[in-house]
Amino acid sequence: MNKLVIGAILGLGLMSGQAMAAGDAAAGKAKAAICAACHGADGIAVIPGYPNLKGQNEQYLVTSMKAYKDKQRNGGLAAVMQAQASMLSDDDINNLAAYYSSLK
Repeated sequence: MNKLVIGAILGLGLMSGQAMAAGDAAAGKAKAAICAACHGADGIAVIPGYPNLKGQNEQYLVTSMKAYKDKQRNGGLAAVMQAQASMLSDDDINNLAAYYSSLK
């Protein structure tokens, strides 16, 4: 029984942490202008080989941008994204991810 209670408390704590990390889509839209050059104004890539961001999973976008920022993603044109991501705060990343994931 104690393990069940502890598990439930930990689970709720993790869920509340994710909810707190959720970004502001309106702020993300305002910040997304620079992204549009490659990923399109509507999140549909304008350059072949670049990923579409429209409707992408929010947590995936956060994880990906942080990996670029931390130079953990390499190869291809990663240097371009590393440079862009290096200028983003964690709030910027969360907001951009919220914006692009909200597009349907």
